[in-house]
Amino acid sequence: MAFLRFLETLRTPELSAFFSAVTVLGDETVFMALAITVFWCVSKRQGYYIFAVGLGGTVLNQWLKLLFRAPRPWVLDPAFTIVERARAGAAGYSFPSGHTQNVVGTLGCLAASNRSRALRAVCGVCIVLVPFSRMYLGVHTPLDVGVAFVGAAALVTALHPLFRDEENFRAAVGPALWALLGAAGAYALWVGRAAFPADTDAENLLHGMKNGWTLLGCALGLLAAHWYDDAALHFDVRAPLPGQIAKVALGLALLLALRAGLKAALLALFADALWTNAVRYFLLVVFAGCVWPRTFPRFARLGG
Repeated sequence: MAFLRFLETLRTPELSAFFSAVTVLGDETVFMALAITVFWCVSKRQGYYIFAVGLGGTVLNQWLKLLFRAPRPWVLDPAFTIVERARAGAAGYSFPSGHTQNVVGTLGCLAASNRSRALRAVCGVCIVLVPFSRMYLGVHTPLDVGVAFVGAAALVTALHPLFRDEENFRAAVGPALWALLGAAGAYALWVGRAAFPADTDAENLLHGMKNGWTLLGCALGLLAAHWYDDAALHFDVRAPLPGQIAKVALGLALLLALRAGLKAALLALFADALWTNAVRYFLLVVFAGCVWPRTFPRFARLGG
């Protein structure tokens, strides 16, 4: 807390606005948009690499959150203040930092998969700034950020040999996705069955249970998408720049609309049953990996 109190003394309106903008790079929606853009437009191999690191890291992150149940800094010290605009994105337990895990995992994969010095420099700057922003804003301690940073970097390093080239990728992607499904299933089973202490925050526990079903649905969706593409679809990521822009803009808009529509429909049909999160995210991943790529030949003709 001493370091956070020191940062508290350095806050200015300008710095708070800057770090509030920077921290958005670690949001789940930004991770999703960047990973899908790579998957659709750059390289399926790199896309699966980002998805694998992101999914594995999130499973680990969620497991640690409920194992340690660490309170947020302002709960540890009621006299400590945070930058209020960051409060909405700081729900749940504090340890470890989800934003840090997202940005280090996603941009670490991009840096490891590309030789461009400019791209690596941008990734490196963001990988430093986003974790620091979580501490500056007062929503995470150095321990929260440090453990998430090390965990994500370890996954990036450990999985890189599996996705380094096409030969390794073809051999490893199936077993890797099955392993991720096993990890997601184990977490979902644990969080749904474990006997937590009486002082466990009910809202945080419910959030963790929902995430368990969500991760399970994502893992199943990735397996289905890979199987379908390998067996029948074989979609091509290449297209002229206007086609790539249209592909991503329309695809992401449809994906976001589908996410909202499925949530409303499943809520109306099944109230707040937790398993609907698995159904919802399975269908979202299937749309991104199986349905939308069927339109790619049309985009390949735009601007060519």
